[in-house]
Amino acid sequence: MSSNQIKVKVTSVKQVAPMIREFTLVSSFDQLSPFSPGAHVIVEMQNNMETYRNAYSLLSNPLDSSMYKIAVRLQDQSRGGSVFMNQMVKVGDELLITHPANFFAPNWKAKKHLLLAGGVGITPFMSYIPEMQRNGQKFELHYMFHGNQTGAYKASLEQQLGDDFYHYDSDLGKRCELQKLIISQPLGTHIYVCGPASLIEQTKSVAAEIGLPSSMVHFEAFNVPKAGEPFLVEIKNTGKTILVGPEQSLLEALEAANVSIPNSCRGGVCGQCACKVLDGEIEHRDSFLADSEKALGNVVMACVSRAQNERLVLDI
Repeated sequence: MSSNQIKVKVTSVKQVAPMIREFTLVSSFDQLSPFSPGAHVIVEMQNNMETYRNAYSLLSNPLDSSMYKIAVRLQDQSRGGSVFMNQMVKVGDELLITHPANFFAPNWKAKKHLLLAGGVGITPFMSYIPEMQRNGQKFELHYMFHGNQTGAYKASLEQQLGDDFYHYDSDLGKRCELQKLIISQPLGTHIYVCGPASLIEQTKSVAAEIGLPSSMVHFEAFNVPKAGEPFLVEIKNTGKTILVGPEQSLLEALEAANVSIPNSCRGGVCGQCACKVLDGEIEHRDSFLADSEKALGNVVMACVSRAQNERLVLDI
């Protein structure tokens, strides 16, 4: 266990949607750290010889640090973590988590907050809501999901938010007219979107079309590293060579070889796992680097990006 990790015990497991389970975590030793709305933790899971590390948003009330709550969707293309959490974790089990980090905090100076959630992307907004209500913030939540798979917390949100809550079950033919919704917002509205990449990209596209500054559009997506061709990575100062497998991220391969790399989101958002590249072509898959930075080809985000050819040489 590293200094940035906390041992927690699972005290409750609930099926909150057909494909989503909620887990309540309490500290096995010390009190849990306070957190802010939009924060997440990285959960480490040990399954025989495999280690999974996935980021999950905290959905509990930020004022209550006696426990954390997370919700995990059983992914169609799981690399192991979501299957482990949904099928193997039970009450009484212990897990390792990091202290909370936040790259998706609300802008409290906004005149209005438009919250767009897709599927399990509802989770960070569950921690937004009590804080926004306490602060008298103007907001509305639009929740898009497949009722046969996701749709967690719909009933409680209807009761809690009333007219400020809108939901769209695509399995019932209900869809959000995103362009019409965004265009209708008053000046000073900040947009927050969490969910599938398609929802995030559509939101960003509509906002750009109407001239909304990118600083007013906030998004979070914990991207699952996509499979790719295997490649070798060489650590220049040691000469060590590590094979990155087709189903493995560069970060995971480095960790398996006991090469420590700072990281916080594991989804290409925070920029902490940036590694300097001395040689090799990069297949950029992150949301952190600007296009101009990607074009330089001298930095790789180890959590999601890969080599385009057979080898990368890193200065780390």
